[in-house]
Amino acid sequence: MSKTLPTRAENYAQWYQDLVIKADLAETSVVRGCMVIKPYGYAIWEKMQQTLDKMFKDTGHVNAYFPLFIPKSFFSKEASHVEGFAKECAVVTHYRLKNAPDGSGVIVDETAKLEEELIVRPTSETIIWNTYKGWIQSYRDLPLLINQWANVVRWEMRTRLFLRTSEFLWQEGHTAHATQQEAIEEAERMLDVYAEFAEKYLAIPVLKGVKTPNERFAGALESYCIEALMQDGKALQAGTSHFLGQNFAKAFDVKFTSKEGKLDYVWATSWGVSTRLMGALVMAHSDDDGLVLPPKLAPIQVVIVPVYKTEDELNRVSEVALKVKKELEQKNISVKFDNRDTHKPGWKFAEYELKGVPLRIAIGPRDLENQTVEVARRDTKEKNTYQLTDIALKVEHLLDHIQDNIYKKALNFRESKTCKADTYEEFKKLLDSEGGFIHAHWDGTPETEQRIKDETKATIRCIPLNNHKEEGKCILTGKPSTQRVVFARAY
Repeated sequence: MSKTLPTRAENYAQWYQDLVIKADLAETSVVRGCMVIKPYGYAIWEKMQQTLDKMFKDTGHVNAYFPLFIPKSFFSKEASHVEGFAKECAVVTHYRLKNAPDGSGVIVDETAKLEEELIVRPTSETIIWNTYKGWIQSYRDLPLLINQWANVVRWEMRTRLFLRTSEFLWQEGHTAHATQQEAIEEAERMLDVYAEFAEKYLAIPVLKGVKTPNERFAGALESYCIEALMQDGKALQAGTSHFLGQNFAKAFDVKFTSKEGKLDYVWATSWGVSTRLMGALVMAHSDDDGLVLPPKLAPIQVVIVPVYKTEDELNRVSEVALKVKKELEQKNISVKFDNRDTHKPGWKFAEYELKGVPLRIAIGPRDLENQTVEVARRDTKEKNTYQLTDIALKVEHLLDHIQDNIYKKALNFRESKTCKADTYEEFKKLLDSEGGFIHAHWDGTPETEQRIKDETKATIRCIPLNNHKEEGKCILTGKPSTQRVVFARAY
């Protein structure tokens, strides 16, 4: 099965697209720009959801849900916000269909035009802040810490499964605070939550930093981000957290009375991650034979495949396999026993390799005689024989080791693809030959940033947090610079 994939070296983009489809993660929809997330892919997303949801609730947040449709007038209230999203909006103009007079099907009823068009949400700041006006009157109502799990629409002309689709799934946090400092602390706290999730669960090392004004979220005063590096040397923005200041509070007149009796606008944040993380998971770890999933997010952590020739052998092997399955499940390990008689063991081995199942256990008649099982790791493809008596403990240890090993491999790759450039020629040469993260001096102007982007397709991914000062000269203009920023080509 897996041999039908192109290699990453041959065609990385095609490898990614084919792998997402062949591993049953997702497929393109008849609706242009949209995708169908298949059960196996959605099971991974559910694990991400469950983990993040607990992390949000552990930091005091609660879930709510807001409308899919937003009145067009709301977008006019925050100028930079509407400018940032205007070209990506899907607009609802009518509310009814009717049969065509010639019997050719249904058409839009021209008499059913909406008085005000509705925008299918590209993000929910406007509808949420309009709602918060009725929820916040006093400092006693603050902080308001709310998250929403939802779908959004941002119209895309060129799409790629999970990485860029017109509709995608995400979560968006929207919080209100009494002081500027509280809001900044919230934005930074949620960035830390995202970074912890990326490294401990996705097994992807990330850089934490702030975006330049050119790359900042529309309507934000500061955008924090985590940046990951994919195996083709391109960066991927894996999460963002925004300090919105009082912009949306002023746009929607959300005020509160302080302890001192003073009336003031609240301070805001928003933060989100999306199904783009599914793309990151595939591109950061997988190989030419298929997915490589970190155990903490794998829908199936262990698959047990029986090897047999006769029905009697199957019955004897199955009895032991089911005992092993039960023993592993008691340790909260997800296990699949694949006893289908429609496929040979070799075919199943290839299928679960393609799907990235972290551990495969094979049990045959000879194993029963020796009271052993064969265990194969997906990350290193090592095979070892273990005694049945301590298999649960061994599997538990192996899953932890695989999680750590996948992370270390990604970290070593990132370190090998991180370098410094001191001249523009060196910068361009590194971009074309190595890719990866390039630390270089920039004069701080949007004009220079845009020119570098236009000429090289590289963007400033972030200004690293806690970046140490270093005097230097901008690689393009030669003007003074006080610190290096991180450049990369990106998805």
